Amino acid sequence: MKLLRAQDEAAALELLHELGCTDGLPVVIPTPERVERAVLASGLDGDLSLGQMGPMGGDAVVHKVAACAVMAGCLPDHVPVVVAAVRAVVDPAFDLTEMQATTHGIAPLIVVNGPVRHACGLASGFGALGPGHRANASIGRALRLAMIDIGGGRPGQSDMALLGHPAKFTFCLAEDEERSPFRPLHVTRGYEASQSVVTVVGTEPPHSVIHAGDADDPGSPDRLLDVLAAMLTAPGTNNAALGGGAAVIVLNPDHTAELAAAGHSEASVAQAVAARAMTLRGRPAFTDPADVLVVAAGGSGLYSAVMPSWCAGPHANRAVSVEVEIGQACEVPWMVAPGSTPAPPVPD
Repeated sequence: MKLLRAQDEAAALELLHELGCTDGLPVVIPTPERVERAVLASGLDGDLSLGQMGPMGGDAVVHKVAACAVMAGCLPDHVPVVVAAVRAVVDPAFDLTEMQATTHGIAPLIVVNGPVRHACGLASGFGALGPGHRANASIGRALRLAMIDIGGGRPGQSDMALLGHPAKFTFCLAEDEERSPFRPLHVTRGYEASQSVVTVVGTEPPHSVIHAGDADDPGSPDRLLDVLAAMLTAPGTNNAALGGGAAVIVLNPDHTAELAAAGHSEASVAQAVAARAMTLRGRPAFTDPADVLVVAAGGSGLYSAVMPSWCAGPHANRAVSVEVEIGQACEVPWMVAPGSTPAPPVPD
C-alpha cells in the first residue's frame, strides 16, 4: 500500500482531498499507527484480501479497509462491522460494479443485528439514519470511502449517479430488536439470534410513510400494508417500472405493534406487501416476498419508511448478509499521548 507523506496533518488532509480520496468532507488522517491499530482490531492479517471492489477492481485488503475506517472516524470496536460490510458488497450477488456505475441514485444500506449493536453503540431508535450517532455515521461512511478509494467509485467518472443523495455519504442503522414483536432480520435470513450480522442492500433514500393507527378500526392494519406497498411501487420508482428487485421497509414501534396485534409476523408483512405491490404493467413487483426486508427501527409516532431499490444488475439488486467476526482480535495496546507517562501495568 502506497504511503503518502505530508508536512503535517493539515497538509495531509488537503493532499487527500486533492487526490480524490475523501467523500468531500474532512477525514481523520490515516497514519500508520492508526491504521495498524484498526488492523489489529479487525483480528485479521493486514494483507488478507476480502475481495475485489468494482468498478475499478481494487483489491480490498484489510490494510486498505482499515485505512478507510480510520478516515471515517471509526473506533476499533467498529472495524469488524466495517469488514463484514465490505465482505457483503464484494459478494458477486451484490452487483457492486453495476451499482457503482449506474445512473440510478442507489446506496448500500447497512442493517446491523445481534450483540455487536451494543458493543459498537449503534443507534436503532429516534433519528437512527440521521446525524448525532457516531457508530452509525462512521461505519456507513467507512464503507463509502472503501467504495471510493478501493472500488474507484468517483462522481462523474465511474460513479455515474445522475444526482446522488445524502445516503451516499453514510447509510447504516441497527435493528431495534428489543422493542420489536417480530423476529430480527438476521434470524429471518437463517442466522441465530446470538450471532452478529450485517445485511447490506442497495436502495434509494428513505421515503416517509405516514399512518395514524386506529385500534377501534379493524381495517387499520390493512391500510398500513396498503400504503407501504403503494409507496414502494409509486410511479417513478424502479420497483414499479421494472420489478423483480428487493426493497426495505423500516417500521417504527407503533406500526410493528399494530401489525403484531392484528396477528402479523415479519414474514406475513412481507408477504402482504409483496401481494399488494404491482408494477405499472400489473405484474408483481417482487418475485419473492423474501426480497421485501422488514426492519424494526425508529422512534414511536406516525412515520415509518420504505426504501425502493434499483431492480437491475445481473442479480437484480439482491441483499447480502455476512456474520460479523468478533472476539478473535488480541488486546489492542493502550495508546499513550505524546509527552504523557504510561500507566503502570495492572497486576494479574
